[in-house]
Amino acid sequence: MKKKIIIITAICVSLALIIAAILALFLRVIPEMERAREEREFFEFLQQYYKDKSASFAEENKTLGEVDVAFIGDSLTDGYDLKKYYPDMTVINRGIGGDTTHGVLARLDTSVIEPAPRVVVMMIGTNNLGDMFTDYEDILAELKSKLPDTHVVLLSIPPASGDYKERNCQIAINNVKIKGLAKKYGYAYVDVFTPLFDFERDELRAEYTTDGIHFTPLGYEVITAEVKPVLEDLLSE
Repeated sequence: MKKKIIIITAICVSLALIIAAILALFLRVIPEMERAREEREFFEFLQQYYKDKSASFAEENKTLGEVDVAFIGDSLTDGYDLKKYYPDMTVINRGIGGDTTHGVLARLDTSVIEPAPRVVVMMIGTNNLGDMFTDYEDILAELKSKLPDTHVVLLSIPPASGDYKERNCQIAINNVKIKGLAKKYGYAYVDVFTPLFDFERDELRAEYTTDGIHFTPLGYEVITAEVKPVLEDLLSE
């Protein structure tokens, strides 16, 4: 009888351990599955957003007149209220949230070649810092070949803060490369990293960002203060 109780107890303990292990596994796996699902849905959303925006650019091109400046880039450009900050210029916004240098290269014809603006302003690379130069120079070569009379202004990649702060070292390195490519192709380079950077905290100033990457209206004011004089000079030529 005693031996039977011991066996039953051992079985119960084993079952309890198995159940606990299964529960622990589910508690770990379920959040991972949920994150994977959310990431997949977000990626699918970005893909559709990219297609919809590209299609809207193609449609807009049909009715465009002469364009002074076309801004191209990712969400940092997409969220830039250009008509507010450049009221005296004919500007078009060809930014797409989540875009990369690869995406910009793929849509370059529709986004800026067809409108043939007098000036192109490009800020891209935040979303693919590690491999952005696989396509970056190809973009410049395309612009030089297809829009030889268009001025091109390359903006540095802005700094980041908070959870993204560790990116700033790579951003600084990439900006040196962007500046070198601007010189190689005879394009203007505008440093927006420095005026946005908090040198005491080594990150994007808190008042300039909503989440460590994207800008507040004050952040866009700082960028505009750096970019606008350059555009005015180029457009006066």
